[in-house]
Amino acid sequence: MAKMAKIAKVRTGHKDNEHGVPTYWSKSGKTLQRYITALATTDFLLFGYDQGVMAGIISSPAFVHDFPEVDGDSTWQGFVTSIYAVGCFLGACFILSFGDRLGRRYSIFLGAAVMVIGVIIQIASVPPNAGATAQFIIGRLITGIGNGINTSTVPTYQAECSESHNRGKVICIEGGNVAVGTLIAYWIDYGCTYGPHPFVWRFPIAFQIVFCVVILVLMLRLPESPRWLLSHGREEEANTVLAALADKQREHDVVQTQITVINDAMKASGQIGGHTSFKDLLTNGKSQHFRRLLLGAGSQMMQQLSGCNAVIYYFPILFQTSLGTTENLALLLGGVNMVVYAIFAMTSWYAVERIGRRQLFFIGTIGQCLSMVLVFACLIPDTPSAAKGAGVGLFTYIAFFGATWLPLPWLYPAEINPLKTRAKANAVSTVSNWLWNFFIVMITPVLVDSISWGTYLFFAALNAIFFPILYFFYPETAGRTLEEIDIIFAKGNDEKISYVTAAKLLPKLTEQEIRDQALKYGCNSSDDESGSTGEKNEASNVDNTNTLMA
Repeated sequence: MAKMAKIAKVRTGHKDNEHGVPTYWSKSGKTLQRYITALATTDFLLFGYDQGVMAGIISSPAFVHDFPEVDGDSTWQGFVTSIYAVGCFLGACFILSFGDRLGRRYSIFLGAAVMVIGVIIQIASVPPNAGATAQFIIGRLITGIGNGINTSTVPTYQAECSESHNRGKVICIEGGNVAVGTLIAYWIDYGCTYGPHPFVWRFPIAFQIVFCVVILVLMLRLPESPRWLLSHGREEEANTVLAALADKQREHDVVQTQITVINDAMKASGQIGGHTSFKDLLTNGKSQHFRRLLLGAGSQMMQQLSGCNAVIYYFPILFQTSLGTTENLALLLGGVNMVVYAIFAMTSWYAVERIGRRQLFFIGTIGQCLSMVLVFACLIPDTPSAAKGAGVGLFTYIAFFGATWLPLPWLYPAEINPLKTRAKANAVSTVSNWLWNFFIVMITPVLVDSISWGTYLFFAALNAIFFPILYFFYPETAGRTLEEIDIIFAKGNDEKISYVTAAKLLPKLTEQEIRDQALKYGCNSSDDESGSTGEKNEASNVDNTNTLMA
């Protein structure tokens, strides 16, 4: 036992304090969880910064001079901006294939390191020539790969290290900081327009490294996810991490009960040795792997098709093209719009647990739909006075989006998917995000050029379609442990009721009640793969009883 503890200490880099409680960065309990939140926040600040940084430089005279291909060409503008999303897609695919093997810590560290390489390639371009443009595009692609790795991993890591009562809040803080990152990018872009020619685009691109360094340093001594450790048979290390997160000694009843509950959930779902095949993502039965995968990936798809990046990436261009403002005024208004974005994003931190996921989804969808209706209606007359109303619509859109749809699709897949498929399913959700992100960012300049106000009618219609999908298929998960969410789907499957109804009917459970309910519904991987029969259910219940007795 002493030898195993020593090995665990070397692997995880923890130290015990004077009370025998394990610490990381000399912290435990809520302070350690704040460190993990700081890591996640910094990563999503970087994500938001990267989303917004091209908006202020893509049409600037300095950037157009150095990369003339984008000058007045909406297709090239879309390509240079959206190639980043292609990189993010490739990074998410990498995690889909190798994330379970690497673990959360190594994946996040790798993602930040790859982003640094991509940034260096971009700022090392020596324009104007075609080779410099190609180098910039390749660097932006590589930066996207790093971001795709991190955005596929960080929400899962955060969810697996958080307590159920504040999991939504901390992941919304993480997701909400996308808006703050975008705000920082817009204002740095605006300030750099007054600098010397090479400074206008090089400094905003280079500033990403600041966030990357913070992530790399923090990740050196933060713990691995306890659930990932348990799924790979590293119980001693998981015990240490759970004790540190709970601010308890390893032998404390709270820590041992958590380990038992997580192990029971893994055995019930067939999670053995940490290996999850792609086939497992397509099973249903009591665990409903495929349905839960679709719910998470669907939320990411709807986020992108709502029109958010048409506004975030191209706000200055939209104002110049659709409203006829000057470049300087468009950049200034873009910065103000990002202030609104960031302020409203922060409201989700307080609302997500009080109001719940479903209600926030509904509020955001209705608000975004009506905002897009206002934009296209005010653009139809094609007069300067009416166009001001369209500007108001873009501002109200970003306010509703920031408060609701910005953080929720990062939170929902991380908690809706079971432990067995969580890493891969969350990566699939992120793949969905970046595929649709690329699609929207690529077509938006072309749509605005081709159909003008019809672009906003298109997004209004899509938001209207999303409401019934959310109402009938998305169960509430607020305040639930990750293991309780498993029971919601087992209950819905067993009792042949909708999963939305199952979530409403299931009361909040204690840890002992979770174990009892898991026994009652007899979740088992064999059910997932080949359907369920009474005989299998009975065998499953016997297995679970033996597990609990042991």
